[in-house]
Amino acid sequence: MIETVGIIGAGQMGNGIAHVSALAGFKVLLMDANPDAAKKALGIIENNMARQAARGRITEDEHRRAMKQISLVDGMSALSDCDLVIEAATEKEAVKVAIFTELCKTLRKDAYIATNTSSISVTRLASTTDRPERFIGMHFMNPVPLMELVEIIRGIATVEDTYKAIKAFADRLGKITTNAEDFPAFIVNRILVPMINEAVYTLYEGVGNVEAIDTAMRLGAHHPMGPLELADFIGLDVCLSVMQVLYDGLADSKYRPCPLLVKYVEAGWLGQKTGRGFYDYSGEKPVPTR
Repeated sequence: MIETVGIIGAGQMGNGIAHVSALAGFKVLLMDANPDAAKKALGIIENNMARQAARGRITEDEHRRAMKQISLVDGMSALSDCDLVIEAATEKEAVKVAIFTELCKTLRKDAYIATNTSSISVTRLASTTDRPERFIGMHFMNPVPLMELVEIIRGIATVEDTYKAIKAFADRLGKITTNAEDFPAFIVNRILVPMINEAVYTLYEGVGNVEAIDTAMRLGAHHPMGPLELADFIGLDVCLSVMQVLYDGLADSKYRPCPLLVKYVEAGWLGQKTGRGFYDYSGEKPVPTR
């Protein structure tokens, strides 16, 4: 049974996965290449759980118990006795491969490895490890504590026992799972991110400005967030990475990343996390930048 979970990467996704895992009663070991990022993540988890408690979604006792379940650790060797390690690092294949190479040197041979990749081939990532049969994709949605879905993606070598163990883990988290085949970007991002890319093209070509595009989709399609607002929330670098995976993996020109999206990423305007993207977040209220 899975009882101790290691999480590599303490960003938006990593701290969210740690949050829900601790609330579900798992012992959580959270690590990040940047120790300051890990400490910041622990504060974010504390604040998010406090907000849940204040709204009556969890009790104060559940809040306190969950926070005691989370420990910050340094180095891959600290994860050696985990039953499951979830990689939630940046959406760059070289970074993920380097993590798995180092992790496999110390991780128990019977432990499972999951990647939270939102677009990269699970089969290809699994092949860089010493246990492709115990490797699987778990694509959590952002923000993890609020979003119900987890996409489960089996690589070509993933065995049935691995799938069952990870499905049971997701069930215990209270998540609803859907199975996706190992194609670029899977289900959610195969549909969602090209829509965002098309919204950027609509801006790039002058069909509408930021406010007009987001208002049109909120009110005309009843989307809770406009596509450009959503892109800023996800991170423009992540959106670009997904589009590049789709463009390279499917060799179809309809997945070509919009040049304006590329330009924003090159400028370091990545959305909410950098304070500027399609909106400027430096004031009290986000202001469109175009």
